[in-house]
Amino acid sequence: MKMKRPASLGALVIALAALAFTPANASEKSHSHDHKHEKNDVHSGYFEDDQIKPRTLADWEGDWQSVYPYLMDGTLQPVMEHKAEHGSKSAEEYRAYYEIGYKTDVQRIVIDGDRFTFHKGDTQTSGVYENDGLEILNYKKGNRGVRYIFKKASGDADAPAYVQFSDHQIAPTKADHYHLYWGNDRAIVLKELTNWPTYYPSEMTGQEVLDAMLAH
Repeated sequence: MKMKRPASLGALVIALAALAFTPANASEKSHSHDHKHEKNDVHSGYFEDDQIKPRTLADWEGDWQSVYPYLMDGTLQPVMEHKAEHGSKSAEEYRAYYEIGYKTDVQRIVIDGDRFTFHKGDTQTSGVYENDGLEILNYKKGNRGVRYIFKKASGDADAPAYVQFSDHQIAPTKADHYHLYWGNDRAIVLKELTNWPTYYPSEMTGQEVLDAMLAH
């Protein structure tokens, strides 16, 4: 996913757009990260429509760091080995999968109110974002996901027109990490299922991120 850093977004009301969407390139696991699936387990993508609630940017406000560097420097290797013990791939295969998933050149994102500031090396791009509803994705395996979508209202030209959050939650709650999708075409971004840059609080050390993932 090519990123030209976004801005931030406004906290409006979300109109629930329950889109019955089965992406053509959705794998059987989709973006499940091999979590154990149980019925009525929201985190694993099993929920009813009436459980889905609007959310505002307050849920993602803060200073966030990409976990991609920790994967590349070996810090997260124990996570790959743990997944291999309980999953269907080898540790090397899981690492390759997450390398595609986590890949990004945006090392840090700061969300302050409705303003996003994306940090790419020494370069910053920012913008103000407003609520643009949500979409429900239906995956082949039978589980589902919810994307909370925000549209750029103003800001730098290089900031993406849309940002879409996925954090395995479907109602207002403070995120402890999230996957972010971005781009200039809402529909195309919605179809992205293989690259999901992932962010944890910037104050966390690599060891703390590792511990959080192992407990995840």
